[in-house]
Amino acid sequence: MPRREPFANYVDAFKRGLEEAGYIDGQNVAIEFRWAEGHNDRLGAMAADLASRQAAVIAATGGPLPAFAAKAATATIPIVFAMAGDPVLRGLVASLSRPSGNITGYNLIASELDGKRIGLLHDLVPAARQVAVLLNPKNPNVEGQKQDIEKAARVLALQITILNATSPTELDAVLAKSEQGDAAALLVGTDPFFNSRRAQIVELIAGLALPAIYEWREFVDAGGLMSYGPSLSGAYHQVGVYVGRILKGEKPADLPVMQPVRFELVINLKTAKALGLAVPHSLLAGADEVIE
Repeated sequence: MPRREPFANYVDAFKRGLEEAGYIDGQNVAIEFRWAEGHNDRLGAMAADLASRQAAVIAATGGPLPAFAAKAATATIPIVFAMAGDPVLRGLVASLSRPSGNITGYNLIASELDGKRIGLLHDLVPAARQVAVLLNPKNPNVEGQKQDIEKAARVLALQITILNATSPTELDAVLAKSEQGDAAALLVGTDPFFNSRRAQIVELIAGLALPAIYEWREFVDAGGLMSYGPSLSGAYHQVGVYVGRILKGEKPADLPVMQPVRFELVINLKTAKALGLAVPHSLLAGADEVIE
């Protein structure tokens, strides 16, 4: 991930969670950050370095890969993760209620919502028969994402065009008019790399003049059209809370894996107007926030 930006709000949310437990960075706790900057091959060495320094707790955020890297680095130092994708199914924890071992965290239930996002996109542009889907083939959840998207598309009689990107250069290449075919709308799949490049992605999609739906509201804040998913800053806040509780003596095995209890639908009417798109009243009525 890039350093701090564009993750400043997540870092701040994490610190607020710590503060709720009485821990303030630079006063009674020291936070050491490690940023992979999109290079997943660095994760193992970074986790091993933190383990060798005998960190009191390791917060492994940004998807399943950091969590698995931390788990491989230590069986004793407490780990708190934040990731999309079922941590039980992936073998990270024994169960949500009793994670066991030295690891617990927050399951975002975000990548499992891509099928729901296809439905929302269909509600927004019901005449669209073909939808482009941006995915990262290096994401551990990508096969499940494809299955959920394809299942939802079959129900709605939609054709899907998969666009694969794993780097900023590939994003530029696939989010070009020539790559979209006859797609009349676009879904940006859940992926930490995409979130780190959200300004680039929103700008490129604006150039395509296609209606698009994203995983996090931060894309809509950056000018994207619509998002549906849990609060990512809320997840980081809860990770901070759990880290604070562990610092006070609680054990990860006794802390159930958290999950979101609500999901946000956010719509940017300014972007809709720029696209010449009339947002159906049913969507506006169900939105948690409308940006005008």
